[in-house]
Amino acid sequence: MLTMMSRASWLCLFVELLALSRSVQGSHPGLGMFAAQQTPADPCYDERKNPRRCIPDFVNAAFGQAVEASSTCGSPPERVCTPGRSVETTNQSERGATAEAPGSGSDGTRISTCHICNAGDPRRSHPAAYLTDLNNPHNLTCWQSSMDRDNVSLTLSLGKKFEVTYVSLQFCSRRPESMTIYKSADFGKTWVPFQFYSSNCRGVYGRPSKTTVSKDNEQEALCSDPGTRPLHGGLIAFSTLDSRPSAHDFDASPALQDWVTATDIRVVFQRVDPLLASGDLELDPESSFSRYFAVSDFQVGGRCKCNGHASQCVRGASGRLECACKHNSAGAECERCRDFHLDRPWKRATARHAHECAVCNCNLHARKCRFNPQLYQLSGQRSGGVCVRCRHNTAGRHCHYCREGFYRDLHHDITYHKACRPCECHPVGAAGKTCNQTSGQCPCKDGVTGLTCNRCAKGYQQSRSPIAPCIRIPTVAVGNAEYGRRTDSPAENCNAYCKPQKPKLKLSIRKYCKRDFALQLHVSAEAMLGEWTRYAVSLLAIFRRGGTRLQRGADAYLWMRSRQLSCQCPPRLRPGKKYLLLGSEGYPGPVGGASGRPVRRAHALVADKGSVAAPWRDVWARRLRRLQRREKKGRCRKA
Repeated sequence: MLTMMSRASWLCLFVELLALSRSVQGSHPGLGMFAAQQTPADPCYDERKNPRRCIPDFVNAAFGQAVEASSTCGSPPERVCTPGRSVETTNQSERGATAEAPGSGSDGTRISTCHICNAGDPRRSHPAAYLTDLNNPHNLTCWQSSMDRDNVSLTLSLGKKFEVTYVSLQFCSRRPESMTIYKSADFGKTWVPFQFYSSNCRGVYGRPSKTTVSKDNEQEALCSDPGTRPLHGGLIAFSTLDSRPSAHDFDASPALQDWVTATDIRVVFQRVDPLLASGDLELDPESSFSRYFAVSDFQVGGRCKCNGHASQCVRGASGRLECACKHNSAGAECERCRDFHLDRPWKRATARHAHECAVCNCNLHARKCRFNPQLYQLSGQRSGGVCVRCRHNTAGRHCHYCREGFYRDLHHDITYHKACRPCECHPVGAAGKTCNQTSGQCPCKDGVTGLTCNRCAKGYQQSRSPIAPCIRIPTVAVGNAEYGRRTDSPAENCNAYCKPQKPKLKLSIRKYCKRDFALQLHVSAEAMLGEWTRYAVSLLAIFRRGGTRLQRGADAYLWMRSRQLSCQCPPRLRPGKKYLLLGSEGYPGPVGGASGRPVRRAHALVADKGSVAAPWRDVWARRLRRLQRREKKGRCRKA
């Protein structure tokens, strides 16, 4: 039967081989020896550049790492003896001499070997650095604790999260009767027990020496008896996955993944009492070999924790170990998706699926996105990314449509930075600033048309009102007695109603004399009142008065029927402009009363459909003065 030391060695070897076999993925079971030849340049992707699970190499994470010991011999210097048998001596001086020198007595028996431990002398010191250096069984370097310490601890920091497979300690002294292995997953802030060792588990730790492990207690520390053979030296190896039911399906067990994760390992030794009852060892009362602990090698076997998204760990900018993340993952352990790759939730890679992080689709209009679990479920677990702060006047979950006030330019792809154009709706003619997302058509008010609502529709005329900028042209049914027919067409109605004024006006004595008044006006305001349009005017000059009582410089109202303006007889006047008005006497008053017809009032003018209104030209002033002089000479009677 194998001894405890050989069984532990075989256990560590088996764990390492098991971990190595799991790292070879995608290869045929019979071609394992050729796995290195088939491995592509990047283990995280196959030959077709498809992502797959990748894991860092299996290493001794403790090698070269600093170990903090709660007790180390040599401060101050002290005498330490190794185990052996005392030689029967006849006097005290002989006993002292044999205790200082190694070798065999006169009867051939071994004697105890003692030495001075001095931290100030490199040849006689046993620092904690010996625990994680290169272990040479032919030239052991051992850490030793001080004498007579009840509890001694060794604390090892791994520098980052590792998935620990085993923890082993090779002793130079006799193995401790009781020992506890702790782990920390938060860099030493909290500690939980990993494993207990004791020859009396129930008495020391209150735990049974044998416990059946199920999936319900896979994260529970167990207690076992390390045995007493050999008395000096020996190996204690703890396997984190041994006897754990979910070890065969490690990828599907988050509980077991958490169980093996550690950033720090701490081992606590309890005071060893000499075992004299067995009769295998007779101790000199002055011997001190059972009053200290000594370890030659401290190993922690495992892999850098990268959740299947990295094949190696490297030193980061801070000097600490970090995973060289692939599959669009990020973090010290590749525990999250990197920025702008949040279209799917992060998951640990498995042998069947790499769970690569997917890039968000923002059509090149956003630099950030976030993950929405509700949208991910509604999409059938296909997409859950939501773009943040869409640019280029876009909006939507994927920045796939134009925001309010802009419309889609179909001549360019949605990824173009000018794919959305401003609506440019007319501030008066449009009913809002939002246009159709596809055509760019603005919502127009009644009677207004155009892409931006900038002109009146057919059958409508401009009113200069911000509320109703275009009004319907009144349809007048004109009975033509001469032709005996009825027409409702606006153009035909205007031809029958009046003769539109020509754009260019030529002043003649005939036109001057046929009108009752000739005035120079300055139009200041316009208002529509039913079927009448009222202009507020100032009389700049009076060339012919007729029967009206008008004064130069006075303010007055000029009234015209809207029907006249729509038929251009005379054309519409613009506020802020000067005009020449030639008209005949009609109703010299504004609209008033319930009927809406003109009533008589001073300083009011009415222009009928025979009146002439034209933008003022300065050359007309001299022409009109000449016509005034001709009128005084009686030329109007002849005209």
